[in-house]
Amino acid sequence: MPGSVPGHGPSLRLDKFLWFTRLAPDRSSAQALAERGIVRLNGRRIERAHAPVRVGDLITFPQGAVIRVVRVEKLPARRGPASEAQLCYSAITPGIAPAQQGSAQS
Repeated sequence: MPGSVPGHGPSLRLDKFLWFTRLAPDRSSAQALAERGIVRLNGRRIERAHAPVRVGDLITFPQGAVIRVVRVEKLPARRGPASEAQLCYSAITPGIAPAQQGSAQS
């Protein structure tokens, strides 16, 4: 269930958001992804699975051979079907392969 931090609006743990929205296959994978320090939340490197995610946040993370950037549109209350999960975020980039990312910055 989304929590609430006074003055900051509702939030949800990063690992739960990744799992609920099906960006990670299971909760333990989402937790490991967050704790490895390879996820960025609004440009800041995250090393803890309990980092709060809020509507409007940008999440950047590797998924296979691509780097994904998604914007949080709403906080899910549960892990539902894929069609429901996709309504909770919008893809900022369709996924950039690391080799393409270097050439895009030149």
